[in-house]
Amino acid sequence: MRRPVLPTRPVADPRAVLSGEHWRISVLTEGLVRLEWSEHGGFEDRASTFALNRQLPVPDFEVRENGMLEIVTSQFRLAYDRQPFSPQGLSVQATGGWTNHRSTWRYGDDELAPVNLGGTARTLDEADGAIPLEDGILAASGVAVLDDSRSFLFTDDGGIGSREPGRTDLYVFAYNRDYDGALAAFHAVSGATPLLPRWTLGNWWSRYHDYHQDEYLALMDRFAAEDLPFSVAVIDMDWHRVHDLPPGQGTGWTGYSWERGLFPDPAGFLAGLHERGLHTTLNLHPADGVRSFEDAYPAMAERLGVDPASGTPIPFDITAPAFAEAYFDVLHHPLEDAGVDFWWVDWQQGHFSRVRDVDPLWMLNHLHYLDSARDGGPLRGRGLTFSRYAGPGSHRYPIGFSGDSIITWDSLRFQPEFTATAANIGYGWWSHDIGGHIAGVRDDELTTRWVQLGVFSPILRLHSTNNPFLLKEPWNYPAETRTAISDALRLRHRLVPYLHTMNHRASAGTALVRPMYHLHPGRDEAYAVPHQFAFGSELLVAPITSPRDPLTRCGAVTAWLPPGRWTDIASGQVYDGDRFLMLYRDLDSIPVLLADGGILPLAGISTSDTDQLDAAALPTALEVLIAPGDTGAFDLVEDDGTGSGPDTPTVVTGLVWEPSVADDPSSTSGQPDLDAQPGSGRLVIFPAEAHASPDGTRTVQAADVVPAERTWTLTWLSDHRPSAVTVAGDPLDVRDGVHRFSVTVTAPTDRTLVLHLTFDDPAPDPVPDRDALLGRLAGAQWENDAKPPVWELITSNRPTAAKLAGLQALGVPAALQGSLTELLTARD
Repeated sequence: MRRPVLPTRPVADPRAVLSGEHWRISVLTEGLVRLEWSEHGGFEDRASTFALNRQLPVPDFEVRENGMLEIVTSQFRLAYDRQPFSPQGLSVQATGGWTNHRSTWRYGDDELAPVNLGGTARTLDEADGAIPLEDGILAASGVAVLDDSRSFLFTDDGGIGSREPGRTDLYVFAYNRDYDGALAAFHAVSGATPLLPRWTLGNWWSRYHDYHQDEYLALMDRFAAEDLPFSVAVIDMDWHRVHDLPPGQGTGWTGYSWERGLFPDPAGFLAGLHERGLHTTLNLHPADGVRSFEDAYPAMAERLGVDPASGTPIPFDITAPAFAEAYFDVLHHPLEDAGVDFWWVDWQQGHFSRVRDVDPLWMLNHLHYLDSARDGGPLRGRGLTFSRYAGPGSHRYPIGFSGDSIITWDSLRFQPEFTATAANIGYGWWSHDIGGHIAGVRDDELTTRWVQLGVFSPILRLHSTNNPFLLKEPWNYPAETRTAISDALRLRHRLVPYLHTMNHRASAGTALVRPMYHLHPGRDEAYAVPHQFAFGSELLVAPITSPRDPLTRCGAVTAWLPPGRWTDIASGQVYDGDRFLMLYRDLDSIPVLLADGGILPLAGISTSDTDQLDAAALPTALEVLIAPGDTGAFDLVEDDGTGSGPDTPTVVTGLVWEPSVADDPSSTSGQPDLDAQPGSGRLVIFPAEAHASPDGTRTVQAADVVPAERTWTLTWLSDHRPSAVTVAGDPLDVRDGVHRFSVTVTAPTDRTLVLHLTFDDPAPDPVPDRDALLGRLAGAQWENDAKPPVWELITSNRPTAAKLAGLQALGVPAALQGSLTELLTARD
């Protein structure tokens, strides 16, 4: 079996380099410069854990001599006195785009250090709320610095090495608030985020519990009977021998031998999971090495020159090539041959190994990823790890395991910010213990809000510690909670077509979950909502992370809506943007908003279409949500499940919505008239089109990837119902819903499908939603006799300002005032 080699191009083009006896400056891009100082001379040209590719196109720059060496690009001005780095002698000023008085970085000047926007952290183990974050490569003040001086190195033959002492190695990102440009430079140097297998984007079941294999399979069958889709089965450490170990053999945390009392037929168990459409990962704590009671000990000992009869423990040393090869060949590959798909690497034993500067977590992540992508492996060449973050460059080894958080509202409240901020260091695929892991108190509302956040997290993995009272199965909760959690889990699988498209987008450099300031770097408001985030190209999410008010029975969150109009995908409520507002939701949902012109593809058309909710399969039925107020376009990206990055060939189905067809008969589709009438709307679904890999070495045929035909349910989130929807002149049945209407059509995927919408009447003027207002007021736990005058007020023709003043005059409690005000001012 051939394991891939990490591709590197670590030596910068000589034309981009200036140097002296002790210093070297490499201008890598117009906004990124590498600064090196060497006490003894000599510089590092090997790839590091962060920097794989320094051989980039030489940017335009100018060298000036004004008493100091100056390097000027379109993005920065560097000044250096050719002496040991100091605040007086080395500075970089960001000059492109947005600037202010703090856009200059001086080496070692902590007082004027750039305002770094943060990156991520190694783990959330035992976190109860916010924790400090490492730096990212973005700074609101204009300049961010990544110190690469202590990372270990990769040799040309795939080995590892340590750095020479006495050297400084810095990467200065001087992009001001061009965050997309900075992240593009980051990925150009550090490599792309690999493409995840499609099935990782569904629901994961995980629980630290000593399941018997029959109990586990019965649980999976119960989920299927409840129409609760899962795509990954996580088996925690009790899969291997934990108890009753021979004396003197250490603890049960490390193990590679099935616990036959719980898993009498491991191969049959794994086959049973696969038959149910589940991929499997096993927990791995490798620190204690291989001991004599392990099934694989004799083969491992013989492989490493240890007498098997001696019983001598084989210590863990992932930096030793012989051990590393045996670690995979002897311990892991036989288990994979039996049906294990990937490994949950649970390393908690620190940063140090037998080689200076080499973090064993880094080595485990690196080698496990490469091994998983080997020819003949279980993942068809699409590598995968599941482990903790090890520092800059870790984005190349997804997925991240964030550790054991405490079950509190504070933990939930920090998780959106933690997840989104990780995009500032390119780390886009965190998997959290959804619902929390340890301690806390039972709080069904907290669990519900956490699962609802999990739907809009990179990975949704339910998990909890070894406690018989920590249960995440929906049927263990009261009806309201059970329904909300079940609906959330089904929605996650419906989102997989969208998520997999964003998976491809992430491999091109744009994380699924991003802070709002990535989208609006020049707006101060975007920095004031760290709990709010963009979820892919189409959605804005403002999760509810605090308990609901007992009077309104609603949770609330302060959100900032960027300019434009925004539609909640659950309720259909439309909001005018460019403002802060409070959003209120009952336990059914959290605010998830689609911008005008947004197009959101979903699998299936109802909860009964369970065959459409297989996260590994390409659905034959899709529902597409459209916010119709503006023109929009979306490319649905699919693939054949092989390949691991931007070199993967894809099949793209383009969707274009035009709310008002102009007199010009040409359209976004580039096709002729298509029977359009001015003032009508048009949705075009283009044929599925195959795209070869960028280098042209791999191709697919669209017909070999996507279904021959698909049933499309097109749903417009709007009260403006058309008088007719036609395809090639034939009318379709228009179905009405709450703040939406939809049509369904089945068509071949190799032909263009054009739907025309005819509107006889202009769109109605926006008015407050009477049904939503009635629901809020009726559901309030408040005096019955006080409600009629409030209802008369809020449904009157009075100006909105008068209604708001009237709510105060009537003594409406503040929480209820806020809930009603959201709806009264949504379009005001």
